[in-house]
Amino acid sequence: MADLRINLAGIQSPNPFWLASAPPTNSGYQVQRAFEAGWGGAVWKTLGDPIINVSSRFAGLTFNGQRVAGFNNIELITDRPLEVNLKEILETKKRFPNHTIIASLMVEPKQEKWHEIVKRVEDVGVDGLELNFGCPHGMAERGMGSASGQVPALVEKQTYWAKEAAKTPVIVKLTPNITDITATAYAAVQGGADAISMINTINSLMGVDLDTWNTVPHVAGKGAHGGYCGPAVKPIALNMVAECARHPEINVPISGIGGISNWRDAAEFLLMGATGVQVCTAAMHHGFSIVEDMIDGLNNYLDEKGIASVMDLVGKSVSRYSNWGDLDLNYKAVARINRDTCINCNKCHIACEDTSHQCIERHTDEQGAYLKVREEDCVGCNLCSIVCPVDGAIDMVEVYSDQPMTWNERQKAISAVKCDLETV
Repeated sequence: MADLRINLAGIQSPNPFWLASAPPTNSGYQVQRAFEAGWGGAVWKTLGDPIINVSSRFAGLTFNGQRVAGFNNIELITDRPLEVNLKEILETKKRFPNHTIIASLMVEPKQEKWHEIVKRVEDVGVDGLELNFGCPHGMAERGMGSASGQVPALVEKQTYWAKEAAKTPVIVKLTPNITDITATAYAAVQGGADAISMINTINSLMGVDLDTWNTVPHVAGKGAHGGYCGPAVKPIALNMVAECARHPEINVPISGIGGISNWRDAAEFLLMGATGVQVCTAAMHHGFSIVEDMIDGLNNYLDEKGIASVMDLVGKSVSRYSNWGDLDLNYKAVARINRDTCINCNKCHIACEDTSHQCIERHTDEQGAYLKVREEDCVGCNLCSIVCPVDGAIDMVEVYSDQPMTWNERQKAISAVKCDLETV
C-alpha cells in the first residue's frame, strides 16, 4: 500500500484529500464527522466578521441526466461568531491532532485587521491559514474576496500583512475571475505566501425559470451573480493549476480545487502540479463517505504504477504541458473505426460530414453497411471518437511522425532564411 501522506509547505496531512472552505466545514460537528470518515484535512469555512445569509442560496445544473454537473451558490462566509468557531476549532484539533485544520480568513484590506485575526486563529492551534481572495459575490461588493483577488498589488500587500503576524504556513486562495491567474499567483509569492490554492468559484448565473422569469436561485423575486463550481469547472481549474505549476517564478506548492469528484480527478491535479486537493461539491452531493473510494482508488493506482508515495506523483505531467507554438506540426494521427464494435448509429458520420472534414464514408458489402475513415483526409481532430457512444468503436491511431517541427521552430527557420537572403 502506498504512502498517502503529504507535506504542503510544511503542513503535514495523512492523505491529500481535504474538504474545501464551504458549507461542509461550517462547524466542528461537520469537520469531526469528516475526519471520522477519512478526510485528511479540512479548510474551515471562511472566518471574519459574521454576515447575514439569504434564503434561498444554492442551485444545481442537471446536464444530460447527470444531477449537479454544476453547482452555484450565493452563500457568503461564516454567519457564526468568531468566538464560537474558534472554540470548535480548538475542540476538533484536540480530538484529531493528526488531521489537518486550515483556517480560511477574510477581512477588510487593512493591516491591523489581518494581524488581529491571524493571531486569534493561530492561538487555537490551526495547522495553517488560507487567505480567501476568491469569493466572487457578496463579500466582493464590500471590497473583499475577489475584489482584492483581482488586483495583484492588493494580493501581495495583504499576503505580506498576514505573513507579518503568522507563525504557521500561509496559503493564498486565488480567484479564477481574472485574465491571467499567474499574475496574482506571482503577487502572492512576492508577498511571502508559502503556498497557493485554486480555484475559487467562477462568476455565474445558473439560470432563469421560464415560468416565473425569476433567476435561479432567487430571493423574494430578486437574483444575484454567484459562484460556480462542481464537475463542470474541472478543466478550467486544471488549466490554472498547470499554468501556475509550470511558471518558473511561482515556486510554491499548490492546493488544487475545482470539480474534483473522485480519485482520478485528484490524480490528474497531482500530476499537473498540485500537492493536495480540496473537495466541496462532490461531498455536498454524495456525503463525506466518498473519501473512502478516493483513498482506495488512489492507493490502488499508485500500487499498480509501482509508486511508493503519493508525493512522487506530484508534477510529473507539468513538463508535458506547453504552449501551442511548441507543438509538433508534423505529428499525424487518424481515426479508425472498428467494424466489429461499431453499431452503425451514424453519429460519427454526421459529426464529421456536418462540422468537421467530411472524411467518413458509408459503404456496403456482403456483410452489410459499415463506416470507414478516408485516412488521407483525416486530420485527427478526435471529434468522431468523442461523439461515438460505444467505447472502443473508434481508435485514434498514430500513422506517422516526420522530423518534428513546431510553429516556433518553423518561424525561426523562415526568419533565418530571410536574413540570409537579405545579406546576399
